[in-house]
Amino acid sequence: MSTATSQTRATPIQVAGRAAAPVGGLWDRLAHPAPPAARFDPSTLTGLPEAAGRWLAHAIAPGTPMYRAVLLEMEGHIRLGRWLPFRAVQVHAPPDGYVWAARTRLGPLSITGYDRYADGVGQMRWRLLGRVPVVNATGPDLDHSAAGRVALDACFVPTALLTLPVTWRAGSNADTAIAEWTVGDHTLRPELHVGADGALRSVAMARWAKPSGHPWGEYPCGGSLHDEADFGGIKLPTRMRVGYFFGTNEWAEGEFFRARITSATFL
Repeated sequence: MSTATSQTRATPIQVAGRAAAPVGGLWDRLAHPAPPAARFDPSTLTGLPEAAGRWLAHAIAPGTPMYRAVLLEMEGHIRLGRWLPFRAVQVHAPPDGYVWAARTRLGPLSITGYDRYADGVGQMRWRLLGRVPVVNATGPDLDHSAAGRVALDACFVPTALLTLPVTWRAGSNADTAIAEWTVGDHTLRPELHVGADGALRSVAMARWAKPSGHPWGEYPCGGSLHDEADFGGIKLPTRMRVGYFFGTNEWAEGEFFRARITSATFL
């Protein structure tokens, strides 16, 4: 485990250029939650499933403010037909929403844009060379799918899971716990797998989605989490592999995201 910087400086415009301009106002709103009203007290973990308590006691230092959001910087590879390098920034404020803005390259051509969710509405908007539309997706199916991402990515704001109305249940074995909660109109149940040392190893759930070659429906979605760094009192996994059909024999087909978190600032 290492201690990492906790100051994120990049903005969507700096990373994705003018393609991210439409989402600047939402980024600012999600990045300014109400100040934390309390600090973490380990005694509040009493009554949680053992795996959940083990993770939260490991991840949050006593006295850490009960943050509601996080700013992340990350880099890695995303599969768009083939694996392409990317750089991205994300604000995640469960259950209110997120913005993920990124830049990747297809040979000499840049692809920039964002995924977003707020006020019950999801959107994916991507441009080639900052101008030519590649993706501009909206609609009820995407709203449902984006709400699922809010739930899955909430593991990067562990303090928020202790302030939101989450119903914790034991998972399929002693090392798993299910966090059931509502995002918009959708009740979601991500299952967290926790190591013996308290580090988070994976997160997965049934997510409404349309994986390549498949119709809209619920599919296993999640990923494995690796390594760990301390960002100002909160330990996060810093490497991840994410996709559909996680935990099945179709994982090689469904994996689409490999990333490393390089910075985190809690809000």
